[in-house]
Amino acid sequence: MKVSTSKLLGFLVFFFFYHCQAFPHYKFVVKEVPYTRLCNTKKILTVNGQFPGPTLYVNKGDTIVVDVYNRGKYNITIHWHGVLQPRNPWSDGPEYITQCAIQPGAKFRQKIIFTTEEGTLWWHAHSTWLRATVHGALIIYPKMGTSYPFPKPDAEIPIIVGDWWQEDIMELYQILELDGDAIQYNSEAFLINGQPGDLYPCSKRETFRFKVNRGLTYLLRIVNSILVDSLFFSVANHTVTVVGSDGSYLKPFKRSFIFIPAGQTVDVLLEANQSPNHYYMAASVYSTSGTGLYNNSTTTAIVEYNGNYTPSSPLVLPYLPSHSDTGAGLNFTATLRSLADKEHPVDVPMEINKHLFYTLSINAPCKNHSCPGILFEVYLFFTSYIQKY
Repeated sequence: MKVSTSKLLGFLVFFFFYHCQAFPHYKFVVKEVPYTRLCNTKKILTVNGQFPGPTLYVNKGDTIVVDVYNRGKYNITIHWHGVLQPRNPWSDGPEYITQCAIQPGAKFRQKIIFTTEEGTLWWHAHSTWLRATVHGALIIYPKMGTSYPFPKPDAEIPIIVGDWWQEDIMELYQILELDGDAIQYNSEAFLINGQPGDLYPCSKRETFRFKVNRGLTYLLRIVNSILVDSLFFSVANHTVTVVGSDGSYLKPFKRSFIFIPAGQTVDVLLEANQSPNHYYMAASVYSTSGTGLYNNSTTTAIVEYNGNYTPSSPLVLPYLPSHSDTGAGLNFTATLRSLADKEHPVDVPMEINKHLFYTLSINAPCKNHSCPGILFEVYLFFTSYIQKY
C-alpha cells in the first residue's frame, strides 16, 4: 500500500498535536513526612508534604496532566474519584484493575479528562488504606463563559473531613488482613482540614478557623475522606443551602445539618447572617453498630465573623443528630434531586428493553473468628465472593 507524503505528514502532525498539547501540568511527590496530632508525632504518607494534599482547580471540560513520583515505601495509585475518564481507564487509578501500581522509586504520568463533571470531587490513593492520608479536593468550576446555576458566592472554602489513626495505617491494615474484623478498629479522631479541633487533647491552638464578613455568602465544598464512616455536619446557629453533590448540581434546599457518606462530597451555601461572633462548625459519626465500637467523638472548626466584639465563651456546639439516627440520614438523602435544567440536563431512558433481577446477600460464615481473615461473605446470584471486612 502506498501512502502519500502529504497524508503521512498530516498524520504525524495530528499525532504530535494530540499527544503533546500543553495541558495544565501538576507534580505529585508521594513521600513520608512527620506530623503531630493528639500530642504524638509520627510519619505519614503525603503528597508534596501536605495533609490533606493539594487542592486542584479546573474548569468543566478541561484536561490536565499529573506526574506522580512515588518516593514512599509502598506501591500506590492515585484515583480521581467521580471523574468519568471516557476511554481513558489507564489513568483512573484502581490498583491492578485499570492500571498497575506505581512502585517505590517510580514515576507515572496520568492524564485526567473532565467531561460533564461540575462542582466538587476529590482525589485519593487507591491502594489499601493509604488514602487515609493521601487525598485532596478536586474543584471543577463552570465551563469558561458560563456561571453557577445559583448566585455566585462571595468566596469558597474547601472543607475536607478526615480521620486520624495513632497506629501506623499500613501495620493496622496488615493486622486486618489476618483477622478480618474491621469493626473493632476505630480512628482516634476526626479532622476538619487536617485538624482535630479544640475538643481533642493538644489540638486547641491548631483548630481550623476561617473568617467571614456579615452579609456575604460562602460556598463550602465538603469532602468526606474518612475511610469508612458516614457523618453528620453542621454550623452552629446557621442554616445552609445544599446546591450540589459529587460533581453535579442539585435542586437547592435548606437544612440545619447535612448527612455525607464516606467518599462523597456535598456543596452548600453558608450565609453569614448571624450576629458577629465565633461559631462552631462540627461533624460527628453516623453508626448503626450495636456493639458501640465506633468513634463517638466530634471534630470542630470555628467560623469567625470579622468585627469588633468579644466572642462568646465557651462556644456552643451545633445540633447534630444522634449517632444512630438513621431517619435523619434517610430524610436528607431522600431530598436530593438533580438540578436537571436546560444547561445541566439529565437524560434518563424512558423505555425499558430488558428487566434484570439481581440477588445480593451477606453472611457471617465463621463463628468466633474461626476463619482467619474472613468476617463476611458476599453473595451475588448465590455465588460467594469472599471479602475481608
